[in-house]
Amino acid sequence: MAPLSIRTRLRRRSAALLAAGILLPLPVLAGCGLDGDDADEGVITPQDINALPRDKVADKGTLRWAVDALPATLNTFQSDADAATRRVAAAALPALFTLDDHGRPRRDPDYLASAEVVQRAPRQVVVYKLNPRAAWNDGKALSAADFQAQWQALRGRDSGYWTARNAGYDRIDRVERGADAHEVKVTFARPCADWAALFTPLYPKSVMGDANAFNDSARNELKVSAGPFKVGPRDNGQGTLTLVRDPKWWGDRAKLDQLVLRAVPRGERAAALAAGRLDLADVGTADADRIVAANRPRGKKGENGGKGEKAEKGEKRAAPPGPLRGTAVRRSLEPAYTQLALNGSSGALADERVRRAVARALDRKTLAESVLRPLGLPAVPQGSHLFMAGQQGYEDNSDAIGGTDPKAAGRLLADAGWREHGPARGTDGKPARVAPPVRMKDGKRLTLRFVLPEGSAAEPLRAVGDRIARQLDAVGIHTEITKVADAGYFKDHIAAGTYDLALYSWPATAYPSTDARPVFAKPQPAADGSLLVEQNYTRVGTDQIDQLFEQASTELDTEVSRDLVGRADARIWAAAGSIPLYQRPELVAARGTVVNAGAFGLATPRYQDMGFRR
Repeated sequence: MAPLSIRTRLRRRSAALLAAGILLPLPVLAGCGLDGDDADEGVITPQDINALPRDKVADKGTLRWAVDALPATLNTFQSDADAATRRVAAAALPALFTLDDHGRPRRDPDYLASAEVVQRAPRQVVVYKLNPRAAWNDGKALSAADFQAQWQALRGRDSGYWTARNAGYDRIDRVERGADAHEVKVTFARPCADWAALFTPLYPKSVMGDANAFNDSARNELKVSAGPFKVGPRDNGQGTLTLVRDPKWWGDRAKLDQLVLRAVPRGERAAALAAGRLDLADVGTADADRIVAANRPRGKKGENGGKGEKAEKGEKRAAPPGPLRGTAVRRSLEPAYTQLALNGSSGALADERVRRAVARALDRKTLAESVLRPLGLPAVPQGSHLFMAGQQGYEDNSDAIGGTDPKAAGRLLADAGWREHGPARGTDGKPARVAPPVRMKDGKRLTLRFVLPEGSAAEPLRAVGDRIARQLDAVGIHTEITKVADAGYFKDHIAAGTYDLALYSWPATAYPSTDARPVFAKPQPAADGSLLVEQNYTRVGTDQIDQLFEQASTELDTEVSRDLVGRADARIWAAAGSIPLYQRPELVAARGTVVNAGAFGLATPRYQDMGFRR
């Protein structure tokens, strides 16, 4: 299959994909049901943060938290924003809505007294009533001027602003002061179901007020902020960015004196924790196992693992305590899922029947169990492209394509012209001992290029890939696994379309009608003959899916909007461009004295509560 000429938009969320299928930034989850208590569906895995009441947390300390790299910008609305960018913004800038354990948006009273749709027709009008105490640390109150500047910067009408996205902001007609200085009135030209995601994070007018300021002023510093922390010194040589407690913050005082973001590669984090250079770090499965082993209770001499049982011959004993003693692994499930992507732009996978055959050949339950069960996490296959289990709106729509059925997969392949031609043979010409079928069409064997990252951090992902290859081989779909450099995995293969099958992770959002639309939008031909795929890197889409997203994005009735999104999800399953496998595990190593921090699951971290046990 020849590489396809593609013009892609590598917008903010596309930069979220790392070679090992590791997601760097996750967008702020927000939703339409602002304060609703609708029942959630599916299994929810709570956050694991060593929670402690604030009165038991020390009023001092420096927490060193690993990041992959220091932020290239502190403006989250620029294309080179990353996970560290969003971490800084969450600690230092207003977030109008935060999330509970179920990923449900909640108005943050530190910034908002209220926010509601006060008019639906003839135009949608939203009124924000600001907390009168909310102020930037230069002394100016948060006001309509800040909202107006952010709208004008992000609405997409001025190419001088180097913005990564304008979804939602492009639907606003005007932003103005309301009844008083603490009220903001936003009038929409087109209905916006996802209005609550706008203005989070909120930047001051000094950053958003003109293109030069937007593009450059917040790259390395935030001179003005409004959160429990403010941005302090940056040391590129040491790879650190320090956030300092802001005495002008009006909410609950930050417990930490400082929060230091330290750039440490994932493969070096266990050593950095052991050396006392880190207190908190996302880690991979291998390092998590090492840390757990180092902290396993040890029994009497001659006993294994402190369980009072002698080690069997050949059995490995628990690792010695070592310098990782006192470090815990906190675990949850991220608001993100790992998927098998099927490139439907050309070749065998351009035929929907072949894509559906791949889906029916997969045993998603076994794949989920192989990853999640050893970690003690719910081993349930992901049933939605658009919501995580436990979120409002989650529904398992995988029955739109059907469950594991190798015979059904075989029939689909035969219907697509890929006929079975007997078992594969060994080098001596005799049938192989294990003899999977061979599928042929027009004299060619059915073979798909399966691209996987080669880095050490991607080893668990490659193990999943190997299992998938075996499952597909059993129905006659042969795979050629190609391991590529982590650095170019996404840009050079996923985004460029030079793959048949690939594994990578994608974030969920409680804003799917806006955020997920470009991910599943039907690719459109461009004037220059290339294909405009937006963020749909599987190149599979339909007019019906597009129509359902459009309807959902303009529907102000929350339940109706969710129903439309659910119908879109069912059609995405049926199109078989993306097969969700399992929700991503979140493993965070933390010093035992670190409290209110770790694996946050679907919840928004409260930076002012993080610290150390008294």
